[in-house]
Amino acid sequence: MIARMTDTDGMEGTATVRDEPGSGPEAGGAARPTLRERRIAAWRGAPRVLARLGFLAPLSERLALLEAAGSVYDLDEMSDIYGNGVVEALEKRVAGLLGTEAAAFFPTGTMAQQVALRCWAGRTGDPAVALHPLSHPEVYERNAFSQVSGLRPVRMTSEPRLPTAAEVRDFEEPFGALMLELPLRDAGFVLPTWEELTEVVDAAREREAVVHIDGARLWECTEHFGRPLEEIAGLADSVYVSFYKSLDAYGGAALAGPATLVEEARAWRHRYGGNVFQQFPTALSALIGLERELPRLPEYVRHARLVAAALREGLAEGGLPWFRVHPEVPHTHDFQVWLPYEADVVAEVAIAAAEETGAVLFANHWDPKGPGLSFTEVYVRAAGLEWSAEDVRAAAVEFARRLLRV
Repeated sequence: MIARMTDTDGMEGTATVRDEPGSGPEAGGAARPTLRERRIAAWRGAPRVLARLGFLAPLSERLALLEAAGSVYDLDEMSDIYGNGVVEALEKRVAGLLGTEAAAFFPTGTMAQQVALRCWAGRTGDPAVALHPLSHPEVYERNAFSQVSGLRPVRMTSEPRLPTAAEVRDFEEPFGALMLELPLRDAGFVLPTWEELTEVVDAAREREAVVHIDGARLWECTEHFGRPLEEIAGLADSVYVSFYKSLDAYGGAALAGPATLVEEARAWRHRYGGNVFQQFPTALSALIGLERELPRLPEYVRHARLVAAALREGLAEGGLPWFRVHPEVPHTHDFQVWLPYEADVVAEVAIAAAEETGAVLFANHWDPKGPGLSFTEVYVRAAGLEWSAEDVRAAAVEFARRLLRV
């Protein structure tokens, strides 16, 4: 069975899910667990992992998150109805953090970005949106820009990085908006330098285009840029942020920018069906994430760099003739690992190592990227802080040696 999955973080991912031979129902016996089922079971039961992703936890643990709700909001207040109350409190918090005039809560980032860019298209008179072919709307949203919102995506560059100022300045056709995904997840969670980013924004301004930041993971970019959130967000005309990708909330997103844009976005949110009757569990979980996780993200980024360096050392010491940790120095607390093996082969070795040792080095799926080539994403969160460089190196050596025996 091969299935393409929708975009989420962590172990659900966008991987091609392949059942092992014989993993389906067998005559006279129960079905064997699939690789995915084994991987998630190993991750859940392992004493040591690099990241414990909340959305894969049992429902009882997810509900327990709200036990902290009283520390971030007055629970004696009335619940929200169509976006007031705690939802308004969350919107004000986000606007304050990003330094914008206003912010609007959305149930999904897909909706938030479509609304933002169609509002800008109405102002500029140009429905063309310049973006990277690896950006989220192009890869995961089923052509929603063109099929739903009347927008026309144009691809700025095919290189696995953000566009350069020269590429923006010299692009051969007009566009009303430039969308920048920070970080660019499918290229390896990569970011430009601060100087490169400001030059790109300046080049867009020269073309009288607006700049929109797809900041689903913007929260974790401050360490790389060495700038506060409000300065990063201040480069753009509008910004979208996610509450579950970095902050471990139940879901939800926000669109931040000028008050007039946000006011119009609220009208379109209603038209798109996003003005949900009550959203207090998600809003409270987002406020908890801003309180608990946001201050820790720079620490996770710094530790991810230690993990990546130790991982390179261990894979080399284990004897692998070729591998790639990308970026070599992670820009955020997530990065990629590439290996010259078929995805199913590497997945089996990674799962078996986790099952037998109780230490999960590679918890995510492996995606095929060509004949005999695959990659995975490595995430570092609070649980990863318990791993020393020696712990990572030893686990990488063990993994490499197992892989070479295949």
